[in-house]
Amino acid sequence: MQSFRYSLLIILLSLIFFTGCNNSKHSDTVNTLISNVKNDFVPDSRVAIFDISVKKNSDYVVLKGETTLPEAKQALLDSLRNREIIVADSIDVLPDVSVGENYFALVNNSAANLRSEPKHSAQLATQAIMGMPLKVLKKQGGWYLVQTPEDYLSWVDGGGIERMDEESYSDWAASEKIIYLETYGFSYSNANRNSEKVSDLVAGSILKLKSGNGSYYNVEYPDGRSGYIHKSEARLLNDWESNISATHESLIETAKTMIGAPYLWGGTSTKGMDCSGFTKTIYFMNGQIIPRDASQQVKAGKLIDSNKDWDKLEVGDLIFFGREATDSRSRAVTHVGMWIGDNKFIHSASNVHISSVDPDSDIYDSFNTGRYLEARRYIDNWDGNIIPTNKMYTALVDVR
Repeated sequence: MQSFRYSLLIILLSLIFFTGCNNSKHSDTVNTLISNVKNDFVPDSRVAIFDISVKKNSDYVVLKGETTLPEAKQALLDSLRNREIIVADSIDVLPDVSVGENYFALVNNSAANLRSEPKHSAQLATQAIMGMPLKVLKKQGGWYLVQTPEDYLSWVDGGGIERMDEESYSDWAASEKIIYLETYGFSYSNANRNSEKVSDLVAGSILKLKSGNGSYYNVEYPDGRSGYIHKSEARLLNDWESNISATHESLIETAKTMIGAPYLWGGTSTKGMDCSGFTKTIYFMNGQIIPRDASQQVKAGKLIDSNKDWDKLEVGDLIFFGREATDSRSRAVTHVGMWIGDNKFIHSASNVHISSVDPDSDIYDSFNTGRYLEARRYIDNWDGNIIPTNKMYTALVDVR
């Protein structure tokens, strides 16, 4: 079915521009074709790159740029060749040669700050938690363009990750690991909480297990450091993944552990989180990796309500807020929270707290209730790039 869709796309693109052209005189036509391929393959630039420019030569066109999607590049080249346009292909498919064979990485800090540009002053785009696997796509100075398991693109300082080749990454992925379950804590240099701290940890931190004797797990960091974590604060990852599931009870319990956590634009850890980072963290700690931003999360799961029919909602449903579409502007999803029942929802705004849609409640949130858009159900629904946590490491295997 996918090959049929691809073939049909090429035919349609070729027919669209059949009225075309001489090889050397139609860069505008080629630019339009590039735009059409991009629109088809990259509806969201936060999760894929297709940045292609065209230079006109006397007898052919030169295509330059980069993409994360080899299939998009091939669709463009095939459609051009179908029109008998001679092409000099200088399009790089990421990962770039600058990263060498180390095109895997693991997060080496409790929460690595991933930014919109390769500099510390750039906007915080998201965070990645200790032990999370990343694709490394290219290098610029001491920064790396990386992609998370849910495909989110951003830049990370090299100090926040440990880069690996495929063999080293595969060894890590296959190793026994633990997951940290407390909201916040530490690992120690010895099996004693009074010993020197190795690092801080946040909920969801994943580390390799070295041994598990006594009351502590002896763990290994991606960069080889060793530490000890009390067994009451963590669990064997395979055991946790086999038993965890998103239920009404587990989601509300997880969400309430983060009450009072500060709002942080771009944050997705228990140190601080924005609205969608909060809902993302809730679901991650219950076995699901969901899309990063509210405007992406609203495209996943199953639509439940769009008319403030609160009786339709169940605990765990994500509720979205923003601006409805008008004749002059499109709809904007700008906030998200999680329904917890009894006309209440929990969300990160200033800090994590509970609000109500009931006008008679002491915690009535008139502002957000007034801009409610819809509610979507994620429990037992996997549509829209929702990944089980037990697929987190294998999701990167097709990096090349």
